[in-house]
Amino acid sequence: MKGVTAARVYTYPKRQLTPETSLGFACIEYAHTVLHKNLYPWQEWALIHALEIVGDLQTGWRFRFRVILFLISRQNGKTVLSEVIASFFANVLQVESIFGTSLSLDKAEEVWEAVINDQEANPELSADIVRVSRTNGNKRLILSGNRQYKVGAPTRRAGRGDSNDLVMLDEIREQRDWETWSASVASTNAKPNGLVICFSNAGDPDSVVLRQLRSQAIAEIEGTEAADFGGDVDSSALGLFEWSAPDGAATDDMEALAMANPALGYGYLTERALMSNRATFPENKFRSECMCQQVETILPNPFPDGAWEGGLDMQSSIAPESELFFGLDLSQDRRWATIGVCGMRTDGNYHIEVIARRVGTSWVEDWFRARAMKQNMNLAFQSRGAPVSGLAEQICTIPGVERIPIEGKELTNGWGRFWDGIAANAPDSQSGGIHIYHLQQPILDLPGKTMQLRNIGGGLELPDRVKSPDDIAPLFACFVAFAAATKIETKETKIYESAYAQGAELIFI
Repeated sequence: MKGVTAARVYTYPKRQLTPETSLGFACIEYAHTVLHKNLYPWQEWALIHALEIVGDLQTGWRFRFRVILFLISRQNGKTVLSEVIASFFANVLQVESIFGTSLSLDKAEEVWEAVINDQEANPELSADIVRVSRTNGNKRLILSGNRQYKVGAPTRRAGRGDSNDLVMLDEIREQRDWETWSASVASTNAKPNGLVICFSNAGDPDSVVLRQLRSQAIAEIEGTEAADFGGDVDSSALGLFEWSAPDGAATDDMEALAMANPALGYGYLTERALMSNRATFPENKFRSECMCQQVETILPNPFPDGAWEGGLDMQSSIAPESELFFGLDLSQDRRWATIGVCGMRTDGNYHIEVIARRVGTSWVEDWFRARAMKQNMNLAFQSRGAPVSGLAEQICTIPGVERIPIEGKELTNGWGRFWDGIAANAPDSQSGGIHIYHLQQPILDLPGKTMQLRNIGGGLELPDRVKSPDDIAPLFACFVAFAAATKIETKETKIYESAYAQGAELIFI
């Protein structure tokens, strides 16, 4: 079987890609005729799509992208692609400065040394070499015209103090914070045609940089809202090219593996090698390393397979006569505040929805105060041991806001009812109880698929804020709202005029 050449997920070109609209064709020709490298079909496809230009080669042009993310399984030829790109930029485009870093300095030096070897092996290219410095901390290839290719360690000082035309970041899945990214990427700011190229296989829950880049790129491709993982990326200047197996694919599905391993059958990568990995790797590692699947597939789902997707109902809404219950929660780092709502549908099931989410907490009191002036509001929240507890107690002092603390047994019992209501939508569920439905909201869907649970003993589980890779506050706010709406107690039913029914405003700032 041959690997699939085209990326499964990618940013579409703005126009037909030809030698006049992409420098990838020139780069391929350079690799063949000057470097004498036979590229895999996927590598050629990648160069053509990634090096798309805007403008005209004769009258003026620039690269379409400023940041490019290549995601692909291991051992498919990322290193060779890096070598070709660096050499092309140094010798054909003759840029002033190239900087490379990786998971470790050794990996960055591997590409750097390969470029030097190619440079020295070609008489025409070797004539341009002024000096090769292999001094620790100052490793660089210096070419005529003071053109340089440098490598450095992945630290907060990476590329700092330089002005780079090309930055190559390998294995960005290992970047656990934004220090290396901020330092190295900012070094291209003074270059009108600066380019950052990132290489990696799929990340894990702590791969904050990779996850933000991928989320922004997919949001741009799909026209949806990006999830926030703590960074800000200009998605309009970001290109994603991802060779990966589809979500839900079986680990022995060779067609899916061919999508994640485009070098399969073209070089040394074989079906036998992949199946050997499958037999010896833990499943989550195999999916990450050999299927290039993201954390949504790697981590265990908080709900039964297909349950969250089964609860998607784009026509779902709260009945106008239903009592409304609002849930409030904060992200673990207290950066984001989220308000969810829950109410009964006309069919007797329940609807949950995120209706407001913003940075900080200062806006929350005004949000509730403005609405409590018109109608009483039920406010549910985790009253003990949660980042939101203090803020919620303050909100409950507002006239018209009814305090509904979710704590102790009601926290575990409420979560059990919530879990059952989501699980009831699984394809193989035989449940005849309450079902919980929701709209398509990326900020709610993400924790609905990735939230992790912790065992608290006695067969009971609760959401785990620390181990969950994404902010679970949107889901948790909806959960406490549902817990309040279904709380077992005897009280007079209250009917409110529903501001929600008039069209609640969903705000993201």
